[in-house]
Amino acid sequence: MAEEDVSYASLNIKSKKQPQSQGKNENETIYDEVKVNEEAKAVDDTEVENQSERFQQTLDKKELLPDKAAERCRRYQQLCCCFGTLCVILVLSVIGVCVYFTTVSESTSNELNQLISTQKEKIQNLTDLNNKLSSDKSNLTSVSMALKNNITTLTAENHNLTSLNEELKEQKKNLTEIIKNMEETWDGLNVSRAQWSIDEYCPKTNAGRSCNNCQKGWTYKLSSCYAFSDGPPPEQLTWEDAQKHCKQMISDLTVVSNQEEKDYVQTQSPAISGINGYWIGLRAVGGKWKWTDGSDLTNQAWMQQPAADGQCVTSRQDRQWKSVNCTDRNSRICEKKALSV
Repeated sequence: MAEEDVSYASLNIKSKKQPQSQGKNENETIYDEVKVNEEAKAVDDTEVENQSERFQQTLDKKELLPDKAAERCRRYQQLCCCFGTLCVILVLSVIGVCVYFTTVSESTSNELNQLISTQKEKIQNLTDLNNKLSSDKSNLTSVSMALKNNITTLTAENHNLTSLNEELKEQKKNLTEIIKNMEETWDGLNVSRAQWSIDEYCPKTNAGRSCNNCQKGWTYKLSSCYAFSDGPPPEQLTWEDAQKHCKQMISDLTVVSNQEEKDYVQTQSPAISGINGYWIGLRAVGGKWKWTDGSDLTNQAWMQQPAADGQCVTSRQDRQWKSVNCTDRNSRICEKKALSV
């Protein structure tokens, strides 16, 4: 039987005052669907079931539904009692009252439970979604506050950068003017230096100008000009001061490139009383012997002593190069390129 189907039995009860012409015994009344013995205390279950079965076959299938049974009750003034899938119809002709009782079928109950479960699930989902949206709103509020703080900070930084940019523009303007003045001064210095070079290398005499490879007081050798200072101790300098003195004469402490130049420098470093040596442009830097032009000493045979920081090299005619403390005071040998004439 389908879940929507409702079977019912009909029990018709009438008054004993029916006319006897109907040919029935006073002790019993027989109706179309169910026979009831008035003297019996209970109806035989098997007989009722058989009578109900026969009655059910006479009904339209659509009338098995509770609403059809109710309509039948109203139409025939019957008393209907429905329990689950079974409806019992009681007809009380004398009273003429019809009461209809119905219960939800099992399928309807399951559907209702399923609907309630679905609604609960939807409500839970909506609750979760609302909680998530609340959390997202809180996060967005925090992000918004952080962005506002960043905007405030960036605005302040932008203001500072604008002020700094104005200052830099002013400094650029000042530097441009300074550079312009320096260029004008440099042009004048170049002219003066050119004139100085001419006067130094090509001195003017009564016979005219005569040019030389080196200035007066310098010795020309191996395409270079050398100035040997062999003054007494009061005129002697530390290595740093000796280098500064050479720079003032547009030169450096000598840088020896080959053995020939080494031999020449050695012969021009006379052993004079009061002179312990002549500074050359070689000193220890970072554990290595380096020249004043930044190059390394390539011939290690020229310096047997280790390169200890704070040590510088002197040359003297009667011995090999020697490592001494850079703060010692010695004479010096300056060198610069000779003029090609």
